[in-house]
Amino acid sequence: MVLIYVIFIVVMGFYFARRTETTADYFLAGRSLTWWLIGFSLFASNVSSSTLVGLSSAAFSSGVSVYNYEWMAALVLVVFLVFFLPFYLKTRVFTMPEFLERRFDERSRYYFSALLVIMNIVIDTAAALYAGALVIQIIYPQIPMWQSVVALGILAGIYTIAGGLKAVVYTDAVQAVLLIVGASLVAWLSFNAVGGSWEAIKAVIPADDLSIIRPASDPVMPWPGLITGVFLLGFYFWGTNQFMVQRTLGAKDLNHGRWGALFAGLLKLPIIFIMVLPGIFGRLLYPAATHPVLADNPDLIFPTMMFDLLPVGLRGLIITALVAAIMSSVDSTLNSASTLVTMDFIKKLRPDTPNHALVIVGRIVTFAFMALAILWAPQIIKFPNIWTYLQQMLSYLAPPIVACFFLGVFWKRANGNGALAALIAGHVAAAIFFILALKDIIIVQTHALSPDQLDLVAAGVPVIHFLYLAPVLLAISIIALVIVSLSTEKPDEEVVRTLIWSPAVFREERAALAGLKWYQNYRYQSAAMIVVIAIFVVTWW
Repeated sequence: MVLIYVIFIVVMGFYFARRTETTADYFLAGRSLTWWLIGFSLFASNVSSSTLVGLSSAAFSSGVSVYNYEWMAALVLVVFLVFFLPFYLKTRVFTMPEFLERRFDERSRYYFSALLVIMNIVIDTAAALYAGALVIQIIYPQIPMWQSVVALGILAGIYTIAGGLKAVVYTDAVQAVLLIVGASLVAWLSFNAVGGSWEAIKAVIPADDLSIIRPASDPVMPWPGLITGVFLLGFYFWGTNQFMVQRTLGAKDLNHGRWGALFAGLLKLPIIFIMVLPGIFGRLLYPAATHPVLADNPDLIFPTMMFDLLPVGLRGLIITALVAAIMSSVDSTLNSASTLVTMDFIKKLRPDTPNHALVIVGRIVTFAFMALAILWAPQIIKFPNIWTYLQQMLSYLAPPIVACFFLGVFWKRANGNGALAALIAGHVAAAIFFILALKDIIIVQTHALSPDQLDLVAAGVPVIHFLYLAPVLLAISIIALVIVSLSTEKPDEEVVRTLIWSPAVFREERAALAGLKWYQNYRYQSAAMIVVIAIFVVTWW
């Protein structure tokens, strides 16, 4: 089954390669994507192998509080589609750094683009390859990790290089379905294996571990972090990160972009049932006293349940789903990184380069980045775990970017000098925090260190929770942006006026929305989404 799937996605890549002629075709799927493709692709690219394994692992270790990242993603997507996506599509940009240039200047574009390329390869692509190799090593322990990394990187690179974004989103749609079906099977079988009674489960599992709202002193998910860090990191990921936003940039129109984002948010909400709760069920199936290996390495819980609970015939489906999860993340990050280099540097520096040449450059760059990610991925084993690696890196790098986008859209006085100052000040502060951590000068909260925090100290990562560190860096960036913007020349009001949100934007939309049926109106849809989110949050409070 896995072999059939591999052949399918490679054939699909070359199929779309024959229909790719321009840069818009290759990098934005010809701006023709419909809502369901966008939604499935956003979901599949986000729910990577590290997420599929990591959510169950986190629930196994510390309860369902990890679900806060999932429902918050749905809320972030509502904010994104209401306030930011209209400006992205109106400017017809290829990349997020290009939007910063439209709003500020080219200095911000080059800075952000270079940073995004590094983040896409070192954080996103390499982490997906590493997590995928870890899963394959559990299934086939005789295969060395580096060989798995190379095989996965080459496979994802082949169809991404050939077909561009259209190949990515169509394969992602298939992969999203496989992910949902595979995870649902494991969830259902594990629930039945522990007796099939929710009341019986609640009687055994501590109440705190079945609640998403934890005390402020909680070492994993302190509740103030929901307001500060989770939303901030979520907005970077869904609202400014090229490899996620690129799908909506390829939308056929604003309505399809908005509907696709809402669809992705809707798909995120049931994750608590199919990816988080299996970790809770795993506690009952594999008590720490009799399964010390799982207690020491909870990342093994999902693969262990998969092999123990699934019949042989269904294992192929789940393994295929895991491969799909890996592919959907790697293809997305490779395509977005090549888009950044080609459109933000090559096209910008050599504007006369013909379209077919840019497509060729994009394919070469994709291959080069694939090689870099393959080389870096094995180094992630030096970190305590994959989740720590991802979240700590984002907490250092994302806050200045979020500051520039939020103030850029909501404050007309923000200028290019202020944006550059925010990026530099925020990342200099982040570097200082990191250097202090490497010297073991750590910030310790008033409560006792947990084992996880002790691991972080040993790894040279600051003990200050990343959900608290991120807003500190955001505040530094905002202060720098405001002070420098007010101290220097105002931006061009004619340019800024078209890129700043105001109530007038809502009023101007009414005519376009009047032609839609009420259930197609994103405002009603967004309100309904918020109600559904609230129901999930209250249910698991």
